[in-house]
Amino acid sequence: MRNCSVHLFVFDGMADWEPAFATAAIQNPQFQLNPGCFRVTTAARFHAPIRTMGGVRILPDMTIDEVNPSDSSLLILPGGDSWEHGGNLEGLERAHAFIDEGVPVAAIGTSTLALARTGLLDNRLHTGDDADCLRASGYRGARHYRDVPAIADRGLVTAASAAPVEFAREISRLLELQTTASLNTWYSLYRHCYAPDFSAGLARTA
Repeated sequence: MRNCSVHLFVFDGMADWEPAFATAAIQNPQFQLNPGCFRVTTAARFHAPIRTMGGVRILPDMTIDEVNPSDSSLLILPGGDSWEHGGNLEGLERAHAFIDEGVPVAAIGTSTLALARTGLLDNRLHTGDDADCLRASGYRGARHYRDVPAIADRGLVTAASAAPVEFAREISRLLELQTTASLNTWYSLYRHCYAPDFSAGLARTA
């Protein structure tokens, strides 16, 4: 049976807009193929509250060390300045554990830099905020870089920080949250601000 938990790594200064579309799509059962199947669980270094870049206070559900890949469907790593300075090692260690056990990871913005530094992007198609920045990390995966907003390859989703909608779309595909038609309608609305008869269209394609 598929595990229904999706774990969101949270930390002080995290870029809260980056995973927002994805977590809303996961948590909201409306238009899902299997309504209510998934739930978002927050995990941090400690049990203490964190404060995002936008000033939002989050009380984590658990510590990241308590997250077992076998109890999860996905680990989401938002961006934030701390990744650039070698922080969030506990989240990075969990990401490696997830990949090692064949459980997907989704990284956006500066968290992709941390993945690059530790070899997780060496053999997978990926993207990020800047190809030169990733190259400067010394990683060996430059040939697999793609200049696209978001991409998924063998259980790893990566995205640029300016592409939270595309990030959410790749995650929705990975988790099979919606039908293709429903997801296309959703994407048209939130990326292009154009989706005639949005609710009716989604209802027909759900």
